[in-house]
Amino acid sequence: MPPTFRIAIIGAGPGGLLCARVLQRYGVPVTVFERALGPVGSAPGGPLELRPASGQAALRAAGVEREFRAAARPAGQEVRLLDRTGTVLDQEVPAPGPTAQRPEIGRRELRRLLADALAPGTVRWGRYLRTLHPRGGGRHQVVFDDGETATFDLVIGADGTWSRVRPQLSEAVPHYSGVTFVETGLHDVDARHPAIARLVGRGTMMALSGPRGLLARRDGRGRIRVYAALRCSEDWARQAGVGTADTEAVRAALLAAFDGWHDGLRALLRDSDDGFANRPLFALPVPHTWPHTPGLTLLGDAAHVMTPLSGPGADLALRDGCELARHLAEAHTWQTDPDQAVRAYEAALFPRSAAAAAAAAHDLDAALAPATPRPVHHLPRRRHPHPS
Repeated sequence: MPPTFRIAIIGAGPGGLLCARVLQRYGVPVTVFERALGPVGSAPGGPLELRPASGQAALRAAGVEREFRAAARPAGQEVRLLDRTGTVLDQEVPAPGPTAQRPEIGRRELRRLLADALAPGTVRWGRYLRTLHPRGGGRHQVVFDDGETATFDLVIGADGTWSRVRPQLSEAVPHYSGVTFVETGLHDVDARHPAIARLVGRGTMMALSGPRGLLARRDGRGRIRVYAALRCSEDWARQAGVGTADTEAVRAALLAAFDGWHDGLRALLRDSDDGFANRPLFALPVPHTWPHTPGLTLLGDAAHVMTPLSGPGADLALRDGCELARHLAEAHTWQTDPDQAVRAYEAALFPRSAAAAAAAAHDLDAALAPATPRPVHHLPRRRHPHPS
C-alpha cells in the first residue's frame, strides 16, 4: 500500500469518524468530508447504549475508551411490557451487579469526542458530495457542491441512509417500512412527572396493541424519551390535516390515535415538554450486498440502514469502521494490496449486517402486529427504541 494512497471518508458520523481515527493510529493518511458545519449539530434519536463486544470494543481500538467513560452515564436495564390498559404483561429487572447498569452516551457527545481525537484538519466540514466519477484503476473523483474536486484511491461511503456514494455500488434504495415513530420527551421526570416516572420505571417501557405502540426510555439525566409508534402511511400527518411543526395539532392527532388507551399512557403524549419530531422508518432490502468495486465501499447506515427497534445502528457502524480500518492498516503495514483489504471487510460485513437487519425487521413486525404482544424475553432487550 503506497504512502501516496489517498483515502476519503464521506460522512462524519460515528462510523466514519472512528474509521478515520483507527487509520490514523496506524499512520494511514485519511480525509473526512462532512456536509455539517461542525461536530455539534443536530443528532436525532436517543442516547446510544453501546455493546461491550462491538461498539465499546471499537472505541477501545480507537484509543478513546477513557473519553467515552468520562462522557457516558449509566443506563437502566429494566424492561417493561404493557398492554393498552396499562397492565404490566411482563417485566425484566436485572440482578444487581455490573450488568444492572450499562453506559450510554449522547450522539452529539460521541461525535465530538471522536472528532476531537483526530489530527487537526482531518475533517473538512461544510463539504457536501455532489457527484462521484470513476477515473480508472479504482480511483474516483469527488465533486463537492462548492465546486471543489479531488481524486482518491479509495472512497468510503459513511454518509447514512441517503448515501451519495451507495448508487455507485448498488441500485438499492431505502424503502419506507410502513412504521413511523413520532418522538417527544419529558424532562426532570421524577420531580415534574412522578406518575409517568413510576410507569416507565428505570429503563425501557413498551406498551403495544396492534398497529400502535408507545415506547418510552429513561436516560441517565432524568429525561424520558417517548415514541408514538404508528403503522401508517408515510404521509399520515398530511392526511390527518396537521403540520408536523404544529405541536398542539400533532398532540391532538396522536391523542386521537391512542383514544381508549390508559390515561397514564396517554399522559406520555399529553404532558410532554418537547415538541414532536416525525421520524418515518426506512430500511434497505435484506440482505443488501453489492459487487466488489475497486476504490469504493460503504459502512454504517450507508451499507445497511435498518429499522431501529432492536437494530444495533451506531453500534454496528462503529464495528464496521473499526474492522475496515484494521484491514486497511494491515495492508499499509505489510505493503499489500488495499483492494484485498476491502474485499476481506465486505466478506465479513455482508452476513453480519444481513442477520442484524433481518432480526430488526422481524422485531418491528412482531411488536406492531395484531397479535398479542410477545413476552419480554422475545422482545428487544437492553436497547433504546430510537430512530436511526
